[in-house]
Amino acid sequence: MDPEPLPSVASLQGTLFDFAIAELVRGHRDSFPPLWTAESWAKLLIWLALSCGCSGEARALEAFAAALGPALTARMRRLFFERELPELNLRVMADPAEPQVLVLPLAAGLEADAVPLGLLDPERVAAALQAVGLSTLVTADRRRWQPLEALMAVPWQSF
Repeated sequence: MDPEPLPSVASLQGTLFDFAIAELVRGHRDSFPPLWTAESWAKLLIWLALSCGCSGEARALEAFAAALGPALTARMRRLFFERELPELNLRVMADPAEPQVLVLPLAAGLEADAVPLGLLDPERVAAALQAVGLSTLVTADRRRWQPLEALMAVPWQSF
C-alpha cells in the first residue's frame, strides 16, 4: 500500500494563511467598539493596514483594501460578524449591512437533543442575542421575528 501523498507547499501555506487570518479576526473582533457596526469593521481593517506597514492616508488604506480582494474581504467580514454559541447550539450572523440578524442551529439534527429544523425556540434565540450583546440593537417585538426554514430572522432596530 502506497503512503498517502504529502500536501504541496502551496497547499500548506494556503491553509496556514486561512487559519491565521481566521484566528486574527476572531481574536480582535471585540477590540473595536461600537461592536456590531460598520464602524467597528472599518476600525479592524485600518488596524490591519497599519499593522502591515501602511500609512493612515486614504490612498494607502484603499490600496490595502484592494490588495485583500473581494473573496478574502468577504470571508473576513463574515467571521467578524458571526458568533458561535455551542452551549446554545446556535450561530448568530449579524452583519449590519443586512436588514436582519440571522440565528441558526450549529448542528441541527446531528445530536440526540438538537432542535429540529424550523423549530427555533424564541427564548433560545433571545438568550443568544443577549449572550453576544445584540439585544439592544435588534427589535424586541418578537412578532416581527421571522421563523424561516432552519433559522430565525430578527430585524435590526433601525430597519
